Amino acid sequence: MCLSIPGKLIEITNELDEVFRLGKVSFDGIIKDVSLTLVPEAKVGDYVMVHVGAAISVIDEEEAKKTFDILMQLDELKDLDIPEDIKNRNSN
Repeated sequence: MCLSIPGKLIEITNELDEVFRLGKVSFDGIIKDVSLTLVPEAKVGDYVMVHVGAAISVIDEEEAKKTFDILMQLDELKDLDIPEDIKNRNSN
């Protein structure tokens, strides 16, 4: 199953190119490079839903955290390579 995963946009790394806008997104401390092309309104501090390396929508923080926690509980975050200490912290 293909899922989108919520994360926090922590840096825009290619602000000058609106077509190929890029950023760094934190998934509970795991940082990934993400395309921001589909969310031109996204700004640092926003939470975005990411699917196969591209942010596809901006969502609110509460919804992002709920969704991330559910995905963690369902063990659906394998592609992020989340360390065990983070997994254990979130399951308590």
